[in-house]
Amino acid sequence: MSERRARSSLTAAARLIFAAILLGVVAAGAAIAAGRYEGVASCAGSTCHGRAEGNGAVVRQDELRLWQEPSSRGGAHSRAYQALLAPRGQQIAGALGLGAAGSAPACLGCHTTTPGQRGERFQMTDGVGCESCHGPASGWIASHYAVGASHADNIAGGMIALDMPAVRASVCLDCHYGSGKPGQFVTHAMMAAGHPRLSFELDLFSSLQQHWDADADYAARKPRSDSVRLWAVGQAEAVQRALALFGRSDLASNGVFPEFTFYDCHSCHRAIDDNPARGRTFETNPERPITFGQPPFNDENIIMLSAVARVLAPAQANRFDAAARQFHAAMGNGRSDAVAAAARLSTEAGALGRAIAQGPGGSDTAFQVIAAIGERAISSRFTDYTGSVQAVMAVDTLLNALVREGRVTVGAAAGIRASINRAYAAVTSPTDYNPAAFRAALGQAVRSIAALR
Repeated sequence: MSERRARSSLTAAARLIFAAILLGVVAAGAAIAAGRYEGVASCAGSTCHGRAEGNGAVVRQDELRLWQEPSSRGGAHSRAYQALLAPRGQQIAGALGLGAAGSAPACLGCHTTTPGQRGERFQMTDGVGCESCHGPASGWIASHYAVGASHADNIAGGMIALDMPAVRASVCLDCHYGSGKPGQFVTHAMMAAGHPRLSFELDLFSSLQQHWDADADYAARKPRSDSVRLWAVGQAEAVQRALALFGRSDLASNGVFPEFTFYDCHSCHRAIDDNPARGRTFETNPERPITFGQPPFNDENIIMLSAVARVLAPAQANRFDAAARQFHAAMGNGRSDAVAAAARLSTEAGALGRAIAQGPGGSDTAFQVIAAIGERAISSRFTDYTGSVQAVMAVDTLLNALVREGRVTVGAAAGIRASINRAYAAVTSPTDYNPAAFRAALGQAVRSIAALR
């Protein structure tokens, strides 16, 4: 069989697998909705996921140890409920008149698992437990470890197919961007009261939470996804989520004002100075055709998706960029025009996400995407803080992917860490953010990585 025919056969097989899993996900929706949440304790046996050491034959079996690790960001899910009881959580709830943060519905949607049906071992104080991400366990906990059990069987029983990048991104985005579900939307008022600004990047978040080994056994049970594709699909899903929430009239307005959580924070939160000789601290963004002085929609994920589209879906890149410009322009025309433009942009983002998830990759893809982020056409759009933060996270994430794939040695990556750190330093604080300084730092990091190609 020729290489081209072999590749075509593999691609066709991958699409069949993707379609089969997707059908399973749809069929599992009813099981998830009707499922009972059994609680973290139901997973904690030493013969299950509660070992002190990751030496299981099929899975690590020390997953709970990683989930509750007190000294790492990987253990943040287990600490989520306790954050509500800390001084900061109480201060935020007090400022907003929510009562006790530990029982406030506006907080519990993301700081704990909030199921409808609860098993005897369920504890809200466990925070974001196993079933927050993996789905209610009542339909699969007794069978998922049985000999002959398959991943498809587990999904049919209500387990969430987190091996599918778009599904995983959707689960993460519920809290790390927001959703229309109860207690899963961080408003501008919450951030004004002290809630941290939200930011999301799927591959980085997956790495921080990784409690599995992507070994041969894993590959036999689940489709393997490379870091570049995972990152890119995450960007597409984030764009669609932002636009979907913006399209909801109950979320996008706050009295006579728009809900400012959708807008770029840095465009308004700048120093005010009446000195007539002062210099402006912002730059006009070439891809935002908006009226001077109008706060722009936070387009951090739109910029990243535009960059990756040039590499992984070039045939659709121009359509996506045009839709993004139309959306920004429509923001000055009124809400109805903006919502219609948001729907068109979301459609283009969805098409990009599907093309990226199913399309072919390549050994140089990470290098190419890093280069695209640093190109003049993209880097000129780094005029605001949030987009710049997303860019340096992306470059760092993709460099780490190159190391994991053996394209770049650990020593070589360490050698250019200083360049990455300078880019991070340029976005350490929104107050001190300088667009030109950031672009210079990011450009040096991109050039240093390109030299390793």
